[in-house]
Amino acid sequence: MAKVGVLGAGSWGTALSVLLHDNGHQVTIWSIDAKEVAMLSEKREHLTKLPNVAISKEIEITNDMREAIEGKDFLVLAVPSPYTRQTARNMKQFVTDGQIIVDVAKGIEEDSLLTLSMQIEEEIPQADVAVLSGPSHAEEVGRKLPTTCVVGAKSRKTAEYLQKAFISKVFRVYTSPDILGIELGGSLKNVIALAAGIADGLGYGDNTKAALITRGIAEIARLGVKMGGHIETFTGLTGIGDLIVTCASVHSRNRKAGYLIGQGKSMQEAMDEVKMVVEGVYSAKAAKKLSEKYQVPMPIVEQVNAVLFEGKDPKVAVDELMQRESKSESASLPWGKDS
Repeated sequence: MAKVGVLGAGSWGTALSVLLHDNGHQVTIWSIDAKEVAMLSEKREHLTKLPNVAISKEIEITNDMREAIEGKDFLVLAVPSPYTRQTARNMKQFVTDGQIIVDVAKGIEEDSLLTLSMQIEEEIPQADVAVLSGPSHAEEVGRKLPTTCVVGAKSRKTAEYLQKAFISKVFRVYTSPDILGIELGGSLKNVIALAAGIADGLGYGDNTKAALITRGIAEIARLGVKMGGHIETFTGLTGIGDLIVTCASVHSRNRKAGYLIGQGKSMQEAMDEVKMVVEGVYSAKAAKKLSEKYQVPMPIVEQVNAVLFEGKDPKVAVDELMQRESKSESASLPWGKDS
């Protein structure tokens, strides 16, 4: 049994807390919001973000960050990506040398272009930082539906320790040393999911969504490999797997926001209606900057940015994607003979 501190009491932090408790661990959930702490403590359920998932009375819930961190075998950082750096900065004074922090959010910082694990390492250099990612909507994990994820860590020892802590009969966990690839796949797929949602909102069909998924993973993989990730990661759970579920699921905040934009709402109106952080909006500008920095063409990402931040008509964006210069799908493959 491990002592675990979960920082962030949203849908994902709550679902993972329930999972870890079911696995026999001693869990403490921290939230910055005193009202949220009171609601969770009294109702033993997150009424707005994860309804109908019971939180055991054995799970401690606190507004005291020190209490959530000190003496814990590992920490789960589950705050939305825009708040990762500041939360890590606040955590630093309580984190001991070598204490494991597994980040479970997805995003890229717009100004620095750093992944979340990189931000945590900057703020808490004494920590052993890992990541957990994959096609894993909190609503389904909370309902104990079969799910698979990947733990990324710098050492096999840390990865296998976390694998053992999280794995269960309904939550299968793999390990990987490719932290960068895992984080890029998890972050950039949110941008493609916005595009898939926009297409749904415009009334386009399954053919359109399949095109966005397959050409989207091509964009993600090109950039990811150029930055140092491994192609196996982008064809795995945190690449194509996470992209499929985020583009197709009714639980996906990014797809829902895109759908509302496709129906004519502004970016802000869509975010307001979703009522939770739409991480793809925060990652979109960073993705475009990375494509420019590494000179990797990402036409879908470019058009999503134009729709979100320049007021471009989504139909025009789709038309421009369809009418781009004709290309070979796999330019590196040889032809048997010229003809």
